[in-house]
Amino acid sequence: MKVSFIILLLCFQLASTASYAKAVYDFSLAKNCPPSFELIKEQGKQGVCRLVNLYQFYSSVQGRGLGGTQTSLPKHRDGFTPAQIDLGRYLFFDPLLSKDGSISCASCHQPDKGFSDDLDRSIGITGKKVGRSAPSLWNVAFLDKFFWDVRSTSLEEQAQGPLFDPLEMGNNPEQLLASIESNQVYLTMFSQAFPNDVKINVEQVYTALTAFQTSLISLNSRYDRYAHGHHQALSENEVKGLNIFRSFVARCAECHQPPLFTNNQIAVIGTPEPDGREFDIGAQKTYAELDNSQKLRGGFKVPTLRNITKTAPYMHSGRFDKLFDAVEFYSKGRGHAVPKDENLQLHWHIWEPDLTDEEMQLIVDFLGSLTDESLTPKIPTQLPSGLSVIDDKYQQKM
Repeated sequence: MKVSFIILLLCFQLASTASYAKAVYDFSLAKNCPPSFELIKEQGKQGVCRLVNLYQFYSSVQGRGLGGTQTSLPKHRDGFTPAQIDLGRYLFFDPLLSKDGSISCASCHQPDKGFSDDLDRSIGITGKKVGRSAPSLWNVAFLDKFFWDVRSTSLEEQAQGPLFDPLEMGNNPEQLLASIESNQVYLTMFSQAFPNDVKINVEQVYTALTAFQTSLISLNSRYDRYAHGHHQALSENEVKGLNIFRSFVARCAECHQPPLFTNNQIAVIGTPEPDGREFDIGAQKTYAELDNSQKLRGGFKVPTLRNITKTAPYMHSGRFDKLFDAVEFYSKGRGHAVPKDENLQLHWHIWEPDLTDEEMQLIVDFLGSLTDESLTPKIPTQLPSGLSVIDDKYQQKM
C-alpha cells in the first residue's frame, strides 16, 4: 500500500514537471523583432529592435502644421529586445496585473477597437466607469505626454497610473511583484528578458509594458501610401476631404499634424461634457502649481486621428458617438458649447469655419483612410497566469 502511494506520488511529480516544462516551452519569448522593426546588434548590448519606415527618409518639417505629407516624424522610443517586447505583450493581456485578476491592460485597450474600447468612459475593477475614456495606444512610441491631462511624461510613468489606481486595476507594487514572483513561468520569462538582473523588480514590469507599447506602429494606411506618392490610394472624395482638413478654413491639420495626426500638445477647445457630468478642468489640475494654470482650464491632449474610425465614442468623456458629430462640433463656432459660468481661454485655432454638411462628410471620408491595423500584434491564446485572456468588458476568451 505504502509502495503504491510512493509510486503514485512520483508519477504526479513527473507529470507536474512535464507540465511545467511544456509551459516554459509554450511561453518561450520571441527572438525576432515585430514587423517594421530590424534587429540590430549594438556594442555591449543584446540585439535590439529599431524601427524602420519610409518617413525616416524625409527631413523636411516645413508645412507640417499645414498638413504637408512628406514630412519627418518626431523622435521615438525603440531599442528594446525582442524578448522584452514579447514579455510586455503577455503582461499587457494578463489579468494577473490587476488586484483581483479581473481585468488587464487590454480590457480598456482592445486591439480591434483601435487599442481603446467602445465606452464613453472605461470600466475598472469596481465595475463603475472611471473619469475619462481610454485613449488609443497606436504610435505612442512617438509621444512624450500621456493621459488626457498630460500628467505623465514617459510610458513607464504612465503604466503606473492604471496599475495602481483603485478605480482602474487597483493593484499595488508589492502585490504585483508577489504575483509575478510566485509564477514559475513568469520567473523564466523575466530572466530571458532581463538576463543581467539578479531578481525581478517592478521597474522591469514597466519596461516590458513600455517595450510592447512602442511596437504598436500604425504608419501603413491608405493615406500613408498616398503620402509616399501612390496617389491612387485615396478616392476622389478622400482627397477632397484631405484638402479641406489641411485648409486654412477648417484648420484641422494645425493641431492634428501629419504624419502622426497629433501635435501632442494641450488644447482648450470647449468640448461639452455629457449631460449630468461636472465640468472637467483637465490639464489645469496637472499644472495647478503654475501661476498661469487658469489658461489650461478645460485643456486636454490633442489625440491622434490614426485609426479614428475604430475608437468611438469621441472626446475625453466620449461625448460624441459619431465621427461626423465630432467634426461638426468644430464647425459650430468658437465656444458655442462652453458652460455659461466658465471663462475658458480657447485655443486660437478654434474659430468658426462654418463648414457645409458635404464638407464635413468629406473630412469624415478622409479620416477613414487613416485606418491601418496591419501590424496588430497577436493576442495570446494562453497566459502564464492561467487566467483567461480578456478582450472585452463582458466577455472572456476561454
